[in-house]
Amino acid sequence: MPIAVVFLIALWVACMYFGFLYVFPIVGVLTLVAATLVGAGQYFLRAGRVLLPATAGGASPAVPGAAGGERDPAYRHYLFSQVSLDWWQILRSAVPAIGEAARTVLSTVTRRLMTNVQGFFLLPVWLAVVAGVALAVIPLGAVGLAFTSAYALVVAAGTLAWVICALLLLGLEQIFMRARRILQTCPHPGCYARIALPEYACPTCGERHRRLTPNRDGAFRHVCRCGTRLPTAIVLGRFRLQAYCPNCERALPHRIGRARIEPLPFVGGPDAGKTTFMVLAINALHGVVKDARGRAGFVVQGDEMAFARFRRELRLGKVSKTTTAAPSATMVDITLPGARTRSGNRILYLFDPSGEGFTGATRVEAMSYLAHGEAMLIVVDPFALPLVQESLSAAERQSLEAAGVVLSAEDPSDTFQRVRNELAARADGGRQKRVAVVVTKADLLRGTDVGRDADRLPAWFDGVGLGNMIRDLARTAGEVRYLASGLPADDAAIGRLLAWLTGLPVANGPSPDGVPQSGRTDAGRDGDTSRDGPRGADGDDSASRDGAPGPGDDTDLGMADLRPPWTPGRGGEGRAPITYRLFRWVIFGTSALLAAAALALLTLRAVSLLKGYVTV
Repeated sequence: MPIAVVFLIALWVACMYFGFLYVFPIVGVLTLVAATLVGAGQYFLRAGRVLLPATAGGASPAVPGAAGGERDPAYRHYLFSQVSLDWWQILRSAVPAIGEAARTVLSTVTRRLMTNVQGFFLLPVWLAVVAGVALAVIPLGAVGLAFTSAYALVVAAGTLAWVICALLLLGLEQIFMRARRILQTCPHPGCYARIALPEYACPTCGERHRRLTPNRDGAFRHVCRCGTRLPTAIVLGRFRLQAYCPNCERALPHRIGRARIEPLPFVGGPDAGKTTFMVLAINALHGVVKDARGRAGFVVQGDEMAFARFRRELRLGKVSKTTTAAPSATMVDITLPGARTRSGNRILYLFDPSGEGFTGATRVEAMSYLAHGEAMLIVVDPFALPLVQESLSAAERQSLEAAGVVLSAEDPSDTFQRVRNELAARADGGRQKRVAVVVTKADLLRGTDVGRDADRLPAWFDGVGLGNMIRDLARTAGEVRYLASGLPADDAAIGRLLAWLTGLPVANGPSPDGVPQSGRTDAGRDGDTSRDGPRGADGDDSASRDGAPGPGDDTDLGMADLRPPWTPGRGGEGRAPITYRLFRWVIFGTSALLAAAALALLTLRAVSLLKGYVTV
């Protein structure tokens, strides 16, 4: 055998011996460390592209709910949607990148070390590199596990915090609603629905949010698709947003949910004087609230304009007839100061339908707002009672005709019975907590023989055919009060009656003569020749005669917007919600720390092994 061949064989054996004994372990460990660092770098490079940008787009875009879709037009909370998308996006981009880097390294090393005869002598080096790259799967798996663990830790902690905050807010909301006995209803005709949660409009883009409450879109804030942050609870300021009825999609009053809505239907037949008394009541109630240093005002400008028009008509002698059987509520927002604010927040819904709306059972059935309230105001036209009409002398009839009074054919007892039948369908049998019965045109009534004792309410009703109504009210109502009213109006008496009827905590104690509240009358007894006004031939409600002034000429009742303005917090245009950015950065930072700890342990272990090997 030639010496050269023997020499080559001996050299190869020596290379293999020393290569596998010394080179292979060192190169393998170094390759393992290097491959792990490169793989981790690739992993965190992709993770950084997903988690570090503050924009809503990018490698893993944040997509809000679409306008008009099943979801609200808001970003889902990061923990319930985007977190899994981010994790999957990082995984599906990092694993192929690491695999491609490994293939590149192996192909390069193989091409450079093993393509020539030198490959026979560098086999230990090549195998060390291959082994190091292959074994790097283990520490890279540890890095991936650290990254997933960071995800799990952040998601678990964040979900626990979300659950606690959401339950706390929902509980506080329920306590607040129950403590203040918050009622939310729609004031618009054709709807009148009772509302659990209104829709709220984004103050920036106007998009409607139907589920603005602590849920998977966020506990404290929902982020609209335009980037505006919206409060999720009344206690956080949700009432400062514009609310809409979820059934008819029309606007609801300001502060709905913050202040209790108090529906107050005015019940009375044609030409009973409901509109006139409502104008008197609003004016008198404003005076009571003003004396208590509170604030009151109309919710919508149309109500303010109508009130001003009615006052002008009242001063001129005739209030226009109400022609709408299903009216929109006249909304008055009231708040009282100090300790009374909690129970003194009210949004009054005053319903004044035309008297013809009470002349048929089907028409009364359409007044579904009757089912929501706990108070009612019954307006009795005494000259519509058949026994009163039969008792009028010819001279009295002529006097009433000269005053413009129309003797209505609708018996008030029939009107009341239709309303009573409708209320009886309620779960509580139609029981009302407070009922006020107002007899209108009291001054003209007192000028007749049959009405001389009209101030003795409710006893006077027994003699004119309304005894059954009074007894029915005594059974079904918690408390009943009576008032004989006219023009010029007794603003103090009307104000006390309305404050009591609507539950406002202002002075409305027993009458000076000691008559019990449940059977009292607030009518004047010192020669008060007032009434609700003479009747026009074609009018529902007319005003004072002989130039008597209308009510409240000096009132300053105007628009009320008692909400502090909502200043929407926004991220920059195209930026992800702040919760997205915070959670992403926390996840990236936590995973980087865990991965760094794992790599440090790996490096220390590798150095320890090398030191031990070199020592040996």
